[in-house]
Amino acid sequence: MKRIIYTLIGLLTFSVSNAQELETLINEALNNNPEIQKFELQYSIASEKVNEVNTLPNTEFGVGYFVSEPETRTGAQRFKVSAKQMLPWFGTITSRENYVSSLADAKYEDIVIAKRKLMASVSQSYYNLFANKAKQEVLSENIKLLETYETLALTSVEVGKASAVDVLRLQMRQNEMQQLKDVLSQQFLAEQTNFNKLLNRKNDTAVTVVDSLMMPSEDFEITTKNLALHPELLKFDKLYQSVEQSELLNQKESSPMIGFGLDYINVSERPDMNFSDNGKDIVMPMVSVSIPIFNKKYKSQTKQNKLQQQEITAQKQERLNTLETLLSKAINERISTRISYETQTKNLKQAKDAEDILIKSYETGTIDFNDVLDIQELQLKFQMNQIESVKTYYVQSTIINYLIQ
Repeated sequence: MKRIIYTLIGLLTFSVSNAQELETLINEALNNNPEIQKFELQYSIASEKVNEVNTLPNTEFGVGYFVSEPETRTGAQRFKVSAKQMLPWFGTITSRENYVSSLADAKYEDIVIAKRKLMASVSQSYYNLFANKAKQEVLSENIKLLETYETLALTSVEVGKASAVDVLRLQMRQNEMQQLKDVLSQQFLAEQTNFNKLLNRKNDTAVTVVDSLMMPSEDFEITTKNLALHPELLKFDKLYQSVEQSELLNQKESSPMIGFGLDYINVSERPDMNFSDNGKDIVMPMVSVSIPIFNKKYKSQTKQNKLQQQEITAQKQERLNTLETLLSKAINERISTRISYETQTKNLKQAKDAEDILIKSYETGTIDFNDVLDIQELQLKFQMNQIESVKTYYVQSTIINYLIQ
Protein backbone atom coordinates (compact mmCIF):
# COMPACT_ATOMS: atom_id res chain seq x y z
CA MET A 1 0.00 0.00 0.00
CA LYS A 2 2.86 2.38 0.81
CA ARG A 3 4.41 1.68 -2.60
CA ILE A 4 1.24 2.93 -4.32
CA ILE A 5 1.30 6.15 -2.28
CA TYR A 6 4.94 6.78 -3.09
CA THR A 7 4.33 6.16 -6.79
CA LEU A 8 1.50 8.68 -6.78
CA ILE A 9 3.54 11.21 -4.86
CA GLY A 10 6.46 10.71 -7.23
CA LEU A 11 4.34 12.22 -9.99
CA LEU A 12 3.94 15.51 -8.14
CA THR A 13 6.20 18.53 -8.54
CA PHE A 14 5.71 20.91 -5.63
CA SER A 15 6.43 24.57 -6.25
CA VAL A 16 5.50 26.00 -2.85
CA SER A 17 6.63 24.87 0.57
CA ASN A 18 3.29 25.40 2.29
CA ALA A 19 1.27 23.16 -0.07
CA GLN A 20 -0.35 20.20 1.61
CA GLU A 21 1.40 17.02 0.56
CA LEU A 22 -0.78 14.51 -1.21
CA GLU A 23 0.75 11.68 0.80
CA THR A 24 -0.38 13.28 4.05
CA LEU A 25 -3.88 13.79 2.68
CA ILE A 26 -4.10 10.18 1.47
CA ASN A 27 -2.98 8.85 4.86
CA GLU A 28 -5.56 11.05 6.57
CA ALA A 29 -8.25 9.66 4.28
CA LEU A 30 -7.18 6.07 4.97
CA ASN A 31 -7.36 6.69 8.71
CA ASN A 32 -10.65 8.61 8.77
CA ASN A 33 -12.77 7.47 5.83
CA PRO A 34 -15.98 5.81 7.14
CA GLU A 35 -16.17 3.39 4.21
CA ILE A 36 -12.77 1.95 5.13
CA GLN A 37 -13.88 1.72 8.74
CA LYS A 38 -17.03 -0.08 7.60
CA PHE A 39 -15.05 -2.73 5.73
CA GLU A 40 -12.63 -3.15 8.63
CA LEU A 41 -15.54 -3.75 11.00
CA GLN A 42 -17.06 -6.25 8.58
CA TYR A 43 -13.73 -8.09 8.47
CA SER A 44 -13.54 -8.09 12.29
CA ILE A 45 -17.05 -9.55 12.46
CA ALA A 46 -16.16 -12.22 9.89
CA SER A 47 -12.99 -13.09 11.83
CA GLU A 48 -14.89 -13.31 15.10
CA LYS A 49 -17.23 -15.90 13.57
CA VAL A 50 -14.36 -18.40 13.82
CA ASN A 51 -14.97 -18.44 17.58
CA GLU A 52 -18.69 -18.81 16.96
CA VAL A 53 -18.34 -22.05 14.99
CA ASN A 54 -15.69 -23.52 17.31
CA THR A 55 -18.39 -25.00 19.55
CA LEU A 56 -20.12 -28.31 20.14
CA PRO A 57 -23.89 -28.83 19.92
CA ASN A 58 -25.83 -27.92 23.06
CA THR A 59 -25.68 -30.38 25.90
CA GLU A 60 -29.15 -31.73 26.61
CA PHE A 61 -30.36 -32.05 30.18
CA GLY A 62 -33.64 -33.60 31.26
CA VAL A 63 -35.47 -34.01 34.55
CA GLY A 64 -38.53 -36.21 35.01
CA TYR A 65 -40.71 -36.93 38.02
CA PHE A 66 -42.75 -40.11 38.28
CA VAL A 67 -46.26 -39.07 39.21
CA SER A 68 -47.16 -42.72 39.62
CA GLU A 69 -44.02 -44.31 41.00
CA PRO A 70 -43.31 -47.62 39.24
CA GLU A 71 -42.36 -50.41 41.63
CA THR A 72 -39.29 -52.47 40.95
CA ARG A 73 -37.66 -55.27 42.90
CA THR A 74 -35.28 -52.80 44.52
CA GLY A 75 -37.84 -50.12 45.23
CA ALA A 76 -40.08 -47.43 43.70
CA GLN A 77 -38.61 -45.09 41.05
CA ARG A 78 -39.10 -41.46 42.12
CA PHE A 79 -37.47 -39.19 39.51
CA LYS A 80 -35.09 -39.30 36.58
CA VAL A 81 -32.20 -37.01 35.53
CA SER A 82 -30.53 -37.34 32.14
CA ALA A 83 -27.71 -35.63 30.23
CA LYS A 84 -26.71 -36.06 26.58
CA GLN A 85 -23.97 -34.60 24.37
CA MET A 86 -23.79 -35.05 20.59
CA LEU A 87 -20.36 -34.87 18.94
CA PRO A 88 -19.84 -34.09 15.25
CA TRP A 89 -17.71 -36.37 13.11
CA PHE A 90 -13.95 -36.08 13.43
CA GLY A 91 -12.64 -32.91 11.78
CA THR A 92 -16.04 -31.25 11.36
CA ILE A 93 -15.30 -28.36 13.71
CA THR A 94 -11.93 -27.78 12.05
CA SER A 95 -13.66 -27.73 8.66
CA ARG A 96 -16.11 -25.12 9.95
CA GLU A 97 -13.24 -22.96 11.18
CA ASN A 98 -11.44 -23.26 7.85
CA TYR A 99 -14.61 -22.32 5.97
CA VAL A 100 -15.32 -19.24 8.10
CA SER A 101 -11.65 -18.20 7.94
CA SER A 102 -11.76 -18.41 4.13
CA LEU A 103 -14.79 -16.10 4.12
CA ALA A 104 -12.90 -13.67 6.36
CA ASP A 105 -9.93 -13.77 3.96
CA ALA A 106 -12.24 -12.85 1.08
CA LYS A 107 -13.71 -10.03 3.18
CA TYR A 108 -10.20 -8.71 3.85
CA GLU A 109 -9.74 -8.13 0.11
CA ASP A 110 -12.68 -5.71 0.32
CA ILE A 111 -10.54 -3.56 2.63
CA VAL A 112 -7.61 -3.62 0.20
CA ILE A 113 -9.87 -2.76 -2.74
CA ALA A 114 -11.59 0.04 -0.84
CA LYS A 115 -8.25 1.55 0.17
CA ARG A 116 -7.00 1.47 -3.41
CA LYS A 117 -10.17 3.11 -4.66
CA LEU A 118 -10.02 5.73 -1.93
CA MET A 119 -6.42 6.59 -2.77
CA ALA A 120 -7.36 6.96 -6.43
CA SER A 121 -10.41 9.09 -5.57
CA VAL A 122 -8.42 11.40 -3.28
CA SER A 123 -5.69 11.81 -5.91
CA GLN A 124 -8.15 12.49 -8.72
CA SER A 125 -10.07 15.02 -6.64
CA TYR A 126 -6.77 16.70 -5.75
CA TYR A 127 -5.85 16.99 -9.44
CA ASN A 128 -9.32 18.39 -10.20
CA LEU A 129 -8.76 21.06 -7.57
CA PHE A 130 -5.35 21.86 -9.04
CA ALA A 131 -6.77 22.20 -12.56
CA ASN A 132 -9.60 24.42 -11.33
CA LYS A 133 -7.20 26.70 -9.44
CA ALA A 134 -4.80 26.86 -12.41
CA LYS A 135 -7.62 27.78 -14.78
CA GLN A 136 -8.75 30.56 -12.46
CA GLU A 137 -5.21 31.95 -12.40
CA VAL A 138 -5.05 31.82 -16.20
CA LEU A 139 -8.34 33.71 -16.42
CA SER A 140 -7.06 36.34 -13.99
CA GLU A 141 -3.95 36.82 -16.12
CA ASN A 142 -6.03 37.12 -19.28
CA ILE A 143 -8.39 39.60 -17.65
CA LYS A 144 -5.39 41.77 -16.74
CA LEU A 145 -4.11 41.42 -20.30
CA LEU A 146 -7.45 42.58 -21.67
CA GLU A 147 -7.37 45.53 -19.27
CA THR A 148 -4.04 46.49 -20.82
CA TYR A 149 -5.54 46.18 -24.30
CA GLU A 150 -8.51 48.25 -23.13
CA THR A 151 -6.13 51.03 -22.10
CA LEU A 152 -4.51 50.86 -25.54
CA ALA A 153 -7.92 50.94 -27.18
CA LEU A 154 -8.97 54.01 -25.19
CA THR A 155 -5.79 55.76 -26.24
CA SER A 156 -6.43 54.78 -29.86
CA VAL A 157 -9.98 56.12 -29.63
CA GLU A 158 -8.66 59.47 -28.46
CA VAL A 159 -6.40 59.77 -31.50
CA GLY A 160 -9.04 58.42 -33.85
CA LYS A 161 -7.35 55.10 -34.64
CA ALA A 162 -10.02 52.92 -32.97
CA SER A 163 -13.71 53.09 -32.29
CA ALA A 164 -15.66 52.89 -29.04
CA VAL A 165 -17.01 49.54 -30.27
CA ASP A 166 -13.52 48.07 -29.90
CA VAL A 167 -13.44 49.19 -26.28
CA LEU A 168 -16.88 47.72 -25.63
CA ARG A 169 -15.91 44.40 -27.20
CA LEU A 170 -12.84 44.20 -24.99
CA GLN A 171 -14.96 44.98 -21.94
CA MET A 172 -17.54 42.34 -22.89
CA ARG A 173 -14.75 39.80 -23.28
CA GLN A 174 -13.51 40.69 -19.80
CA ASN A 175 -17.04 40.18 -18.46
CA GLU A 176 -17.19 36.71 -20.05
CA MET A 177 -13.87 35.76 -18.49
CA GLN A 178 -14.96 37.01 -15.09
CA GLN A 179 -18.10 34.92 -15.42
CA LEU A 180 -16.01 31.84 -16.23
CA LYS A 181 -13.79 32.54 -13.24
CA ASP A 182 -16.78 32.92 -10.92
CA VAL A 183 -18.25 29.65 -12.17
CA LEU A 184 -14.91 27.90 -11.62
CA SER A 185 -14.78 29.35 -8.13
CA GLN A 186 -18.13 27.73 -7.28
CA GLN A 187 -17.01 24.45 -8.86
CA PHE A 188 -13.87 24.59 -6.73
CA LEU A 189 -15.99 24.81 -3.59
CA ALA A 190 -18.07 21.82 -4.71
CA GLU A 191 -14.95 19.76 -5.46
CA GLN A 192 -13.43 20.87 -2.17
CA THR A 193 -16.49 19.52 -0.36
CA ASN A 194 -16.12 16.22 -2.21
CA PHE A 195 -12.43 16.11 -1.26
CA ASN A 196 -13.13 16.86 2.39
CA LYS A 197 -15.82 14.20 2.58
CA LEU A 198 -13.32 11.63 1.30
CA LEU A 199 -11.18 12.61 4.29
CA ASN A 200 -14.27 12.69 6.55
CA ARG A 201 -13.82 16.29 7.65
CA LYS A 202 -15.83 19.52 7.52
CA ASN A 203 -17.06 20.70 4.12
CA ASP A 204 -15.43 24.12 4.31
CA THR A 205 -11.98 22.94 5.38
CA ALA A 206 -9.52 24.77 3.14
CA VAL A 207 -7.52 22.57 0.77
CA THR A 208 -4.19 23.91 -0.44
CA VAL A 209 -2.98 22.43 -3.71
CA VAL A 210 0.30 22.81 -5.58
CA ASP A 211 0.85 25.90 -7.71
CA SER A 212 2.00 23.93 -10.73
CA LEU A 213 2.25 20.42 -12.10
CA MET A 214 4.72 19.66 -14.85
CA MET A 215 4.25 17.05 -17.52
CA PRO A 216 6.84 14.35 -16.65
CA SER A 217 9.66 14.03 -19.16
CA GLU A 218 8.96 10.30 -19.46
CA ASP A 219 6.26 7.85 -18.37
CA PHE A 220 6.84 5.44 -15.52
CA GLU A 221 7.19 1.78 -16.38
CA ILE A 222 3.98 -0.22 -16.68
CA THR A 223 4.12 -3.90 -15.73
CA THR A 224 0.90 -5.41 -17.03
CA LYS A 225 1.60 -8.79 -15.43
CA ASN A 226 0.84 -7.20 -12.05
CA LEU A 227 -2.76 -6.89 -13.17
CA ALA A 228 -3.25 -10.60 -12.42
CA LEU A 229 -2.44 -9.84 -8.77
CA HIS A 230 -5.02 -7.09 -8.46
CA PRO A 231 -7.11 -7.46 -5.26
CA GLU A 232 -10.34 -7.39 -7.25
CA LEU A 233 -9.14 -10.62 -8.93
CA LEU A 234 -7.57 -12.07 -5.79
CA LYS A 235 -10.94 -11.74 -4.10
CA PHE A 236 -12.41 -14.20 -6.62
CA ASP A 237 -9.59 -16.64 -5.79
CA LYS A 238 -10.41 -16.31 -2.10
CA LEU A 239 -14.12 -16.85 -2.83
CA TYR A 240 -13.25 -19.94 -4.89
CA GLN A 241 -11.23 -21.29 -1.96
CA SER A 242 -14.12 -20.58 0.40
CA VAL A 243 -16.38 -22.74 -1.78
CA GLU A 244 -13.79 -25.51 -1.62
CA GLN A 245 -13.83 -25.25 2.16
CA SER A 246 -17.62 -25.22 2.06
CA GLU A 247 -17.60 -28.53 0.19
CA LEU A 248 -15.16 -30.09 2.67
CA LEU A 249 -17.47 -28.98 5.47
CA ASN A 250 -20.45 -30.38 3.58
CA GLN A 251 -18.75 -33.79 3.37
CA LYS A 252 -18.02 -33.74 7.10
CA GLU A 253 -21.57 -32.74 8.00
CA SER A 254 -22.94 -35.60 5.90
CA SER A 255 -21.13 -38.02 8.24
CA PRO A 256 -22.79 -39.52 11.34
CA MET A 257 -22.83 -37.79 14.71
CA ILE A 258 -22.01 -39.69 17.89
CA GLY A 259 -23.75 -38.97 21.16
CA PHE A 260 -22.86 -39.85 24.75
CA GLY A 261 -25.29 -39.64 27.63
CA LEU A 262 -26.09 -40.65 31.14
CA ASP A 263 -29.41 -41.41 32.84
CA TYR A 264 -29.81 -41.34 36.60
CA ILE A 265 -32.97 -42.74 38.24
CA ASN A 266 -33.60 -42.24 41.93
CA VAL A 267 -35.05 -45.33 43.66
CA SER A 268 -36.56 -45.27 47.15
CA GLU A 269 -36.03 -48.13 49.59
CA ARG A 270 -38.74 -50.76 50.07
CA PRO A 271 -39.99 -50.63 53.67
CA ASP A 272 -39.80 -53.64 55.99
CA MET A 273 -37.34 -55.39 53.67
CA ASN A 274 -33.64 -55.95 54.06
CA PHE A 275 -31.50 -56.95 51.07
CA SER A 276 -28.29 -55.68 49.52
CA ASP A 277 -29.75 -53.67 46.57
CA ASN A 278 -32.72 -52.23 48.45
CA GLY A 279 -33.21 -48.60 47.26
CA LYS A 280 -30.20 -48.72 44.94
CA ASP A 281 -30.28 -45.89 42.37
CA ILE A 282 -29.99 -46.65 38.66
CA VAL A 283 -27.14 -45.19 36.56
CA MET A 284 -27.32 -45.94 32.84
CA PRO A 285 -24.58 -44.70 30.38
CA MET A 286 -25.80 -44.36 26.81
CA VAL A 287 -24.31 -44.09 23.33
CA SER A 288 -26.31 -42.88 20.32
CA VAL A 289 -25.59 -42.37 16.62
CA SER A 290 -27.26 -39.84 14.31
CA ILE A 291 -27.08 -41.00 10.69
CA PRO A 292 -28.22 -38.75 7.79
CA ILE A 293 -30.06 -41.48 5.89
CA PHE A 294 -31.99 -38.96 3.78
CA ASN A 295 -28.95 -37.09 2.46
CA LYS A 296 -30.39 -35.29 -0.58
CA LYS A 297 -29.57 -32.04 1.19
CA TYR A 298 -25.83 -32.76 1.12
CA LYS A 299 -25.85 -34.02 -2.47
CA SER A 300 -27.66 -30.85 -3.53
CA GLN A 301 -25.13 -28.73 -1.66
CA THR A 302 -22.30 -30.46 -3.52
CA LYS A 303 -23.91 -29.62 -6.86
CA GLN A 304 -24.47 -26.03 -5.75
CA ASN A 305 -20.81 -25.70 -4.75
CA LYS A 306 -19.63 -26.92 -8.16
CA LEU A 307 -21.94 -24.49 -9.93
CA GLN A 308 -20.82 -21.67 -7.65
CA GLN A 309 -17.18 -22.37 -8.49
CA GLN A 310 -18.00 -22.17 -12.19
CA GLU A 311 -19.81 -18.88 -11.57
CA ILE A 312 -16.83 -17.43 -9.67
CA THR A 313 -14.46 -18.48 -12.47
CA ALA A 314 -16.68 -16.75 -15.03
CA GLN A 315 -16.96 -13.62 -12.85
CA LYS A 316 -13.19 -13.46 -12.44
CA GLN A 317 -12.65 -13.71 -16.21
CA GLU A 318 -15.27 -11.03 -16.79
CA ARG A 319 -13.61 -8.71 -14.28
CA LEU A 320 -10.16 -9.41 -15.73
CA ASN A 321 -11.43 -8.43 -19.17
CA THR A 322 -12.86 -5.21 -17.73
CA LEU A 323 -9.63 -4.32 -15.90
CA GLU A 324 -7.54 -5.04 -19.00
CA THR A 325 -9.82 -2.74 -20.99
CA LEU A 326 -9.51 0.00 -18.35
CA LEU A 327 -5.73 -0.35 -18.30
CA SER A 328 -5.44 -0.22 -22.07
CA LYS A 329 -7.74 2.80 -22.21
CA ALA A 330 -5.77 4.62 -19.47
CA ILE A 331 -2.44 3.93 -21.19
CA ASN A 332 -3.68 5.14 -24.56
CA GLU A 333 -5.40 8.13 -23.01
CA ARG A 334 -2.19 9.12 -21.28
CA ILE A 335 -0.26 8.86 -24.55
CA SER A 336 -2.90 10.99 -26.29
CA THR A 337 -2.73 13.51 -23.47
CA ARG A 338 1.03 13.90 -23.86
CA ILE A 339 0.56 14.48 -27.61
CA SER A 340 -2.14 17.06 -26.89
CA TYR A 341 0.07 18.80 -24.31
CA GLU A 342 2.97 19.10 -26.74
CA THR A 343 0.64 20.46 -29.43
CA GLN A 344 -0.86 23.03 -27.03
CA THR A 345 2.65 24.09 -26.00
CA LYS A 346 3.59 24.77 -29.63
CA ASN A 347 0.32 26.60 -30.25
CA LEU A 348 0.73 28.69 -27.13
CA LYS A 349 4.21 29.78 -28.20
CA GLN A 350 2.89 30.81 -31.62
CA ALA A 351 0.02 32.70 -29.98
CA LYS A 352 2.56 34.56 -27.83
CA ASP A 353 4.53 35.42 -30.97
CA ALA A 354 1.36 36.73 -32.61
CA GLU A 355 0.64 38.81 -29.51
CA ASP A 356 4.12 40.35 -29.68
CA ILE A 357 3.56 41.23 -33.35
CA LEU A 358 0.31 43.02 -32.44
CA ILE A 359 2.04 45.00 -29.72
CA LYS A 360 4.75 46.07 -32.15
CA SER A 361 2.05 47.06 -34.63
CA TYR A 362 0.63 49.39 -32.01
CA GLU A 363 4.02 51.01 -31.64
CA THR A 364 3.93 51.81 -35.38
CA GLY A 365 0.54 53.40 -34.93
CA THR A 366 -1.80 50.64 -36.19
CA ILE A 367 -3.57 47.87 -34.27
CA ASP A 368 -6.58 45.71 -35.15
CA PHE A 369 -8.47 44.97 -31.95
CA ASN A 370 -10.44 42.21 -33.68
CA ASP A 371 -7.13 40.43 -34.12
CA VAL A 372 -6.35 41.15 -30.48
CA LEU A 373 -9.53 39.40 -29.33
CA ASP A 374 -8.96 36.47 -31.69
CA ILE A 375 -5.40 35.93 -30.50
CA GLN A 376 -6.40 36.35 -26.87
CA GLU A 377 -9.20 33.81 -27.27
CA LEU A 378 -6.83 31.33 -28.91
CA GLN A 379 -4.25 31.91 -26.21
CA LEU A 380 -6.80 31.27 -23.47
CA LYS A 381 -7.99 28.13 -25.25
CA PHE A 382 -4.45 26.75 -25.51
CA GLN A 383 -3.71 27.54 -21.88
CA MET A 384 -6.91 25.86 -20.70
CA ASN A 385 -6.25 22.81 -22.88
CA GLN A 386 -2.71 22.60 -21.56
CA ILE A 387 -3.94 22.58 -17.96
CA GLU A 388 -6.57 19.97 -18.84
CA SER A 389 -3.91 17.81 -20.50
CA VAL A 390 -1.71 17.90 -17.41
CA LYS A 391 -4.65 17.06 -15.16
CA THR A 392 -5.78 14.22 -17.42
CA TYR A 393 -2.25 12.81 -17.53
CA TYR A 394 -2.10 12.59 -13.74
CA VAL A 395 -5.64 11.24 -13.45
CA GLN A 396 -4.89 8.49 -15.98
CA SER A 397 -1.64 7.74 -14.14
CA THR A 398 -3.71 7.34 -10.97
CA ILE A 399 -5.95 4.81 -12.74
CA ILE A 400 -2.91 2.92 -14.00
CA ASN A 401 -1.46 2.83 -10.51
CA TYR A 402 -4.76 1.55 -9.13
CA LEU A 403 -4.65 -1.32 -11.60
CA ILE A 404 -1.03 -2.47 -11.56
CA GLN A 405 0.65 -1.33 -8.31
